Amino acid sequence: MQFIKNFFKGRNKNLEFKKQLNNVLGFTPGDVALYKTALSHRSVREGADENNERLEFLGDAVLSSVVAHYLFRKYPYKGEGFLTEMRSKMVNRQKLNDIALKMGLKKITFYNKFDNSLKISQIFGNTLEALIGAVFLDKGYSITQKWVEQSVIMPYLFIDDLEVIEINIKNKLYGWANKNGKALEFETLDEKFENGRRLFTIGATVDGKLIAEAKGYNKKDASQIAAQLAVDKLGL
Repeated sequence: MQFIKNFFKGRNKNLEFKKQLNNVLGFTPGDVALYKTALSHRSVREGADENNERLEFLGDAVLSSVVAHYLFRKYPYKGEGFLTEMRSKMVNRQKLNDIALKMGLKKITFYNKFDNSLKISQIFGNTLEALIGAVFLDKGYSITQKWVEQSVIMPYLFIDDLEVIEINIKNKLYGWANKNGKALEFETLDEKFENGRRLFTIGATVDGKLIAEAKGYNKKDASQIAAQLAVDKLGL
């Protein structure tokens, strides 16, 4: 009797997952197991063939290609420097993480929900890249290209607005500090191991006063987030 209950419980969970996945993707996936891997963070599955890091690597390359092709068509008279900068704006970690959250990926991502640092990290943007890798393996490049343009670029990346956004928030903050005679520094406030990875806490200080701090699995990401928080707080 218990076996039957567990069977139907597991079946209902799978059906619910498929429904949620369909809602996010907008199409019916072929290899559901592949998408489960894409949505599995290393905090719950350590094996390289079980978590989404390999698919993230693949999806990163596919996304970069799709975005490059999209920009190449949209801006037929713009030079390489402009196109490269626009692509960087579109695929930066914080932007992808925001998009992933808006798409609802957090609800269907498998990760250690008891690890508070993961809740504020960039893992959902990484998961989006892994998902793109899964779509590519499942459906091929042409369908992936169409899906990324229609489900990621069009609804979430407002190209005209991105044209005027400063690509490096830290540079903007340094420019403000130099203009106003302020001493701006980014300091490592904390560094520790969590789930087998280094987690950095970076603080942005102005004239020795801590303005903002942020966490990340590398110093660059953490300092960029801290810079953005500092810009928001200073009203720049």
